[in-house]
Amino acid sequence: MAASGTVWVGSIVVDCKDFDRMLAFWSAALGYVAREPPTDDWVVLTDPRRAGPNISLQKDPQGRRDVYWYHLDLYSTAPEADVARLIDLGATVVQPARAGFDYVTLADPDGNPFDVVDARGYRFGQRTD
Repeated sequence: MAASGTVWVGSIVVDCKDFDRMLAFWSAALGYVAREPPTDDWVVLTDPRRAGPNISLQKDPQGRRDVYWYHLDLYSTAPEADVARLIDLGATVVQPARAGFDYVTLADPDGNPFDVVDARGYRFGQRTD
């Protein structure tokens, strides 16, 4: 049996119908840049600080499906301000803030849901308080 290598999340792939709008949205939302020039149907967006995982956008002419297998959790130390900024960029509210929950669910311009998690007091993805 072969020895196991190191495994990590290299990229989170998001299928999208409106490729150009999604590229503009996710670039602005995360401050990410294209690793290489985008093609007509594919781009890998990367964190210029190399601190976060890549987000890859893949054009799918069928658009979103009823069932989602993956979504992004965006951690924020200023969630109210970031939710407002993301809405200004084209996101829509799916589930607003609720008592007892530390996240708001938004949808990107193609309708893919993602959460903005209140990460005040987080360190390395874990709440410290």
